[in-house]
Amino acid sequence: MPLETGEVIRTRYKIKQFISRGGMGSIYLAEDLRLEGRLCAIKEVRLDYSLTDETLRQTRDQFQREANVLARLDHPNLPKVSDFFSEEHSDFLVMDYVPGEDLRALMIDSRQRNEFLNEAEVLSWAGQILDALDYLHSQDPPILHRDIKPSNLKLTPNKVVKLVDFGLVKVLAAKEATLTIVQGRGTALYTPLEQYGGDTGHTDVRSDVYSLGATLYHLLTNTPPVEARERFLQPDGMPAMVEINPEISPRTERAVMWALRLHPEERPQNIEALKSTLLGDWEPADRPRNYLPRPSLADVISSRVERGMLWVAASLMLLSLIAAISS
Repeated sequence: MPLETGEVIRTRYKIKQFISRGGMGSIYLAEDLRLEGRLCAIKEVRLDYSLTDETLRQTRDQFQREANVLARLDHPNLPKVSDFFSEEHSDFLVMDYVPGEDLRALMIDSRQRNEFLNEAEVLSWAGQILDALDYLHSQDPPILHRDIKPSNLKLTPNKVVKLVDFGLVKVLAAKEATLTIVQGRGTALYTPLEQYGGDTGHTDVRSDVYSLGATLYHLLTNTPPVEARERFLQPDGMPAMVEINPEISPRTERAVMWALRLHPEERPQNIEALKSTLLGDWEPADRPRNYLPRPSLADVISSRVERGMLWVAASLMLLSLIAAISS
């Protein structure tokens, strides 16, 4: 049964309201009775009642190990995990409550107005998400989120984007089987092929690259990306972004579609490479051969940033020419 409003768990957290439910658990807004005025988000993960005592013990040990890892994280674009515990057949993860709307709600609102989200604004959000993922992936051992999607990205009132819901987080432990707090595959629209095997599939940082690419495709086009399984069967089945939203810059489309390559070896190999292509250099140093087309001159001058730089350069040349003639 779901937790009820007013129910107190762990003699500390008073449930205020239900927030959302996913495939592996439910999230509630709660009041911390020990710290007056503090609100927190509690994720309850219900375990299978058919588990044997030994399997339940192993699952609980795994949860404790990985929740300890999450509790050590400290980044402005991630909610702070403050507590974790288990009761009966449920595991609980307590995090800071993040106010604001999620990006899915903002996208739907924009679509209902027959508009697209502003590309520059989406890219500013992307920069924050990339920083959070780079931080997760640089941990020892690396941490994968594995469920990046618009509804798991919240924009706070002070314009900070937070990557929430660690329901499928995966810790890449060297020389031992990879472990997961919650068994699951993520949300199909944003899930790469290699993640469909659950924990039997080989997922790494490039899986988060794909999910972020799918998320940006959705946010910038108001159109959900085609599932990876369908694209595998019909490689040309997903429309080009510019066909849906003609205002998208060539740089953005190239970077997003590179992140959405089906084979991990053909994607950016890390978050830094994706960030460089999306927000910085046209030609990242580790660009795999043949998988990221070289930009044409038309691409470059059609990009707002590069076009502005060209105008500045042309103006300086003109001023230098005038000065030379005058002298």
